[in-house]
Amino acid sequence: MARTLASDHQLQRDDILEKAATAFANHSYPGTSMSVLAQTCGTSKARLYHYYPSKEAILFDLLDRYTRVLITLAESHQDLPALIAAFLAEYEHSQTRHIALLNDVKFLEAPQRQLILDAQRKIVDLFAAAIQRSFPERTTAQNRSAITMLLFGMINWTFTWLKPQQDADKISYADFATLVTQIFMQGMLGVPVIKCDS
Repeated sequence: MARTLASDHQLQRDDILEKAATAFANHSYPGTSMSVLAQTCGTSKARLYHYYPSKEAILFDLLDRYTRVLITLAESHQDLPALIAAFLAEYEHSQTRHIALLNDVKFLEAPQRQLILDAQRKIVDLFAAAIQRSFPERTTAQNRSAITMLLFGMINWTFTWLKPQQDADKISYADFATLVTQIFMQGMLGVPVIKCDS
C-alpha cells in the first residue's frame, strides 16, 4: 500500500525550493551539493531525498514552477506597460529563481532542459505579441525578435544592481518599471512606420 503524503508535504517542497534557489544563487548550481542543500534547509540528506531524488530534480522543479508563473503573468497581461510592471514586480520577489533561470538551465538533462527552453520561448513569444499589439505599424517579422530581446535586455538583469531594500538611494522596482516603459514606448515611436502596399 502506498504511503500517504503528510498534509504539509507541498509546503515542505516549497520551502526546499526557496532555500535551494538561494543556495544556487550564492554558491552556483555546480558548487551546491545535496549536503549543502540539506544544511541550508535545516534537515538531513535522507529527509531531503524524501522530497526530491536528486539535486537536478530540485533545479528542474524550481525552474518549471518559476517559468509557469511567468507564463501565467504574460498570458494575463495583454497591455504592454502592465506586462512590464507585472514582470518587474515578480522579479523583485524572485531574484534567486531568476538567477537560476538565467544561469542554470544548461545543467539539466536534455529532456528537462528542452521543457524549460520551450517555456522561455513561450514567454518571449507572449512579450513579442504584446509589443506587436502596441506597435503593429512598427513591428515586422525582421525586427520583432530584436525588439523583444531589447526589452528583455532592459529588465532581465535588473536583479544584479537594483536592490532598493539595501540602498535608500536606489529606484524602486515599480518606478523602474515605469521608467523602462517610458523609454521603451517612446523609443518605439522612433522605429520607422511600415508602409503597406495598397
